[in-house]
Amino acid sequence: MDKKEFKIAIFIPAYNAATTLPMVLDRIPKDVKDRVKEIFVIDNASPDNTYFVGIGYREENGLSNLKVFRNETNRGYGGSQKRAYQYAIDKGFDAVVMLHGDAQYAPEKIATLLEPIEKGEADMVFGSRIAGDPLAGGMPYHRYVGNLFLTWVENKILDMNLTEFHSGFRVFSCEALKKVPFQLCADDYHFDTDIIIQFRIKGLRIVERPIPTYYGKEKSHVRIFSYGMNVLRSVSEYWLHKRGLRMVEKFNVV
Repeated sequence: MDKKEFKIAIFIPAYNAATTLPMVLDRIPKDVKDRVKEIFVIDNASPDNTYFVGIGYREENGLSNLKVFRNETNRGYGGSQKRAYQYAIDKGFDAVVMLHGDAQYAPEKIATLLEPIEKGEADMVFGSRIAGDPLAGGMPYHRYVGNLFLTWVENKILDMNLTEFHSGFRVFSCEALKKVPFQLCADDYHFDTDIIIQFRIKGLRIVERPIPTYYGKEKSHVRIFSYGMNVLRSVSEYWLHKRGLRMVEKFNVV
């Protein structure tokens, strides 16, 4: 009997990424492009030409497995992830890679992050910049310190030992995604924290791999202070929920 094909999708969330999206697509290694079933971009109602750049890239490069979608209204970073993961589940993919469209993460590392999922050793894998050399890659010092502080708090409250909670370069097992109510996670950037908490509650396996850090001239759309406060709010809600002091629906992972 033939071994069941392992179906992989790459999801690229994009907002005002008209200048960086072609670079990201170019840098996905050819062997990865050839073996993934689908690469799909979700343009989060960008006011620039992100959507049309994606369409143009597909036609110019003959990349038949590239699809480009556009949210008619801005759903938030978390909202785009919800749409993407439900799409991946509905399409029957086994794994979905999230690779940002702003070129801050290295597409060359996709295979490295996929490996634990394909071997059945993890349910979520994410690339840790902190495990590499983030300052050498241009991470601003205040972001570096903030990342370390938030990660320390999250590790303490969640009883985990991750080097970073805040990387957006992630791979999910679609079977694992089916086991958590990710549609209840935040629509904003702290979706990334909420879903880690859900995986933690469910006892799903989270693995890290070091990745290089790159900060260029692209504009960050993350409001650092409000993001940090939202992360702290999420872990506080988890703490209250775990102790039965407050029922938080998104963390009611049975």
